Amino acid sequence: MNNRTFVIGDIHGGLNALQQLLGSIDLKKTDQLIFLGDYVDGWSDSPGVISYLIDLKEKYDCIFIRGNHDALCHNWLIQDTYNPEWIQHGGQVTMDAYADLSKDEINAHIYFFEKLTNYHIDDQNRLYLHAGFTNLHGPQREYFESLFYWDRTLWETALAVDPTLTKEDPKFPKRLQLFSEIYIGHTPVTRIEKTTPVNAACVWNIDTGAAFKGPLTALEVNSKKYWQSDPVYTLYPEENGRN
Repeated sequence: MNNRTFVIGDIHGGLNALQQLLGSIDLKKTDQLIFLGDYVDGWSDSPGVISYLIDLKEKYDCIFIRGNHDALCHNWLIQDTYNPEWIQHGGQVTMDAYADLSKDEINAHIYFFEKLTNYHIDDQNRLYLHAGFTNLHGPQREYFESLFYWDRTLWETALAVDPTLTKEDPKFPKRLQLFSEIYIGHTPVTRIEKTTPVNAACVWNIDTGAAFKGPLTALEVNSKKYWQSDPVYTLYPEENGRN
């Protein structure tokens, strides 16, 4: 298979890591890039990440998934709302960075956030989304949109599945029977002391902790080969990220 599809984990304002990561891949015009969301909050380059992604879409086939931090930032940009939870989890550094942008730049970013998609299903029945879904009939019938970028039960379920079970077993979770593979971010694998992509059941978690002490990761979904930046905190030595 000549065409490659890369899925990229949570960036959290780490533009230096994103540029280093993509620079290491030797991208081709035929490559597809699927970003799993959480482009902002953590490191100081959140607006720079959005501008970079807008430009990147002019060169490559890119799909941008909505993350919970992206939804929070978008709400702030359009409503000027003060959300204490967002401020506590990386929003303040994003607010500070946006103070340097022009009105036209901010409007372009608002448009970017508006066009984010909640999930993507490819022609091989692989699902890509930021966090998860809860409806046993699939994301197409999910009752609450916010679950696509806030849910953690999908990942918790995948981690709890007995690895000896097959999808045909009646005890295998119904949500995980719907797709050949599911790619998510949202819950850093550093929580289970990993810094590389983790596969549980049919779910691949690509959030390798870029917001904290881990690297930023891109995984090619056909070969399962992955690339990583340096630990992102080493690229921002004067900052604390979300630590």
